[in-house]
Amino acid sequence: MNWPQQDWVVSPAGTALLEALGAAAGETRLVGGIVRDGLLDLPGSDIDLATRLAPREVMRRLSAAGLKAVPTGIAHGTVTAISDGLVAEVTTLRRDVVTDGRHAEVAFTDDWQEDASRRDFTINALYAALPAGEISDFFGGLDDLAARRVRFIGAPLARIAEDHLRILRFFRFSARFGGVIDAEGLAACTARANDLMALSRERISAELRGILSVPDPVAIIGLMIDQGIFRPVLPEITAARLPVLARTVAAEAAAGVAPDWRRRLAALLPADAAAVVASRLRLSNADKVRLVAAAVPHGGGAIYPQAWTLGAETLTDRLLIAGEQGAEVIALISWTRPKMPASGRDLLARGLPPGPEVARRLGLFERAWVAAGFPQDTATVTALLDRAVAGPEIG
Repeated sequence: MNWPQQDWVVSPAGTALLEALGAAAGETRLVGGIVRDGLLDLPGSDIDLATRLAPREVMRRLSAAGLKAVPTGIAHGTVTAISDGLVAEVTTLRRDVVTDGRHAEVAFTDDWQEDASRRDFTINALYAALPAGEISDFFGGLDDLAARRVRFIGAPLARIAEDHLRILRFFRFSARFGGVIDAEGLAACTARANDLMALSRERISAELRGILSVPDPVAIIGLMIDQGIFRPVLPEITAARLPVLARTVAAEAAAGVAPDWRRRLAALLPADAAAVVASRLRLSNADKVRLVAAAVPHGGGAIYPQAWTLGAETLTDRLLIAGEQGAEVIALISWTRPKMPASGRDLLARGLPPGPEVARRLGLFERAWVAAGFPQDTATVTALLDRAVAGPEIG
């Protein structure tokens, strides 16, 4: 079996890169996700190249060819190569020397199978010789790919001991490919779930957002809950919230809304737990604000006045989590917040003295204007302004 060639391989930039790294002579091969996804006819991912060349030799060859070489992780053998805008990560073949579940010390090698043996899953240990695309498969990855099965290379328990993040990667890839769940791998992940406590919360967060971003994560999240995977690090995610996630995913699909991991995480959390979880996962301020706002249950009421106050994004999240998927939700997706057609200057022009009363009266106008459906015509706006100035309240 050959890897289906992509346009970049024969482009001037790709040709220059592969010639510099001796691909035709067998010194460098394509590896990992781009090989796996290409064989599944999925959109191309990042370009990862494995090479027998030492990191300094990679740097030298790229520079000699007039290509940019960035030593992004040279201590671990990785150089970023840039060829006329084409970016590839080039990593020297490696073997693990010492692992502690979070980090690894490596030594360089020239043995392809030794490099493959340190990778996590068989479907991620496929190499393609370029430019022809001939596949090297040392551990049955092609058969697993055909079955959409995520299987550890070697003993699962040992592989998890080397890198605890592989527990979450097992579920992320299983969710993405949606095939047969490998029983031995599942048992090992279940047995070692407590190892997740040793990982940085940023790494956990990154994997969780990957799981929640697949088209339908309900089954895999349910499996993770059943197996106690979340319990050590995210005990707030329980089976009680799984139906909420299911209706959110269904509502997204019905309304034609793109999946969003923050909305889906909010669906899995009680409202009073969202801020705690956001802090624990070290989310950015923007992600935390959205998660916490989305987790508040939708209380009903007119759509657009709420959209004015909350913002269309927050209201859309809450409606979808509530399972709403009607025409109003669909319309809200493209709703643009209108500009309020009046300001404090308009009230001052009507004789209102400067001071706190201006802000209060402007608030009265705003509430009446929103309730009236955001009118922009001069007559209606003038009438609402006059009423804001004339009376303590607007009926």
